[in-house]
Amino acid sequence: MALDPNALFALEIPPVRRSYDWRDSALYALGLGYGDDPLDPAQLRFLLEDGQQAMPAMANVLGHDGGWMKRPETGIDYLRVVHGEQAMRLHRPLPPAGEIVATTHVEEVVDKGEGKGALVTARREIRDAASGEAYATVWMTIFCRGAGGFGGPSDSRRTPHPQPTGTPDRSIAIATPAQLALIYRLSGDYNPLHADPATAARAGFERPILHGLATFGIACRALMAALCAGDGARVLGLEGRFSAPVYPGETITVDLWAQAAGSAAFRARVGDREVLKNGRFDFLPEENRA
Repeated sequence: MALDPNALFALEIPPVRRSYDWRDSALYALGLGYGDDPLDPAQLRFLLEDGQQAMPAMANVLGHDGGWMKRPETGIDYLRVVHGEQAMRLHRPLPPAGEIVATTHVEEVVDKGEGKGALVTARREIRDAASGEAYATVWMTIFCRGAGGFGGPSDSRRTPHPQPTGTPDRSIAIATPAQLALIYRLSGDYNPLHADPATAARAGFERPILHGLATFGIACRALMAALCAGDGARVLGLEGRFSAPVYPGETITVDLWAQAAGSAAFRARVGDREVLKNGRFDFLPEENRA
């Protein structure tokens, strides 16, 4: 069955209601390597229940349910799907514990051509279950290999943030422990590609790879440390394109270029291998804090 954009736009995806507590927030932060310096107050604020903050990139896993991609009426071949892009916009800081409702809608389907692929972007709105206040909007773009040629638009309304050239203003390196994917998966992504060596080998990898959203969250962690003094309440948005996998145990280096006040461009790499590109980070400058 071919990919069907009309079925995707008409898809009724049930809302996800989820309660979480301080331990879930701490576990998510541990899955990004927080705690590698257990004496650092800037890290402990995400791990200890007294005065805890929620790491803002946790919005990317709250209320996520990718089951809609496996529904036969969409025409998506789930085995040929890869994560292409991710973006988040924070409307207010996430609480470290609470109950949320997340609603997901397919926003865009792009046809890259016969024998090539298709891009499907879904938008997820995350709100407080009791008050209805908006916490975050998250966009996830998947690349469906070989699914192009259905006659849809060939250009996306979403344009990548330009990648700067030249020497970055700052580079931040974060080493990932070898067991990081085994921790990160406990926040809800149980794909065996990230845990089972046999599954990884069948997919063509030498060993299990780190979740793309873990790399995305680690980039957020590095940028927060460099530009927000580690304060999650100052994070407004993050976006980027995935370009290569990361293996647990590798060191991720985030290069950043300061742009307008409260904005920076970035990329993430392992050595010379770029793993996240066309990145943009938006934050509240210190002088604008209330």
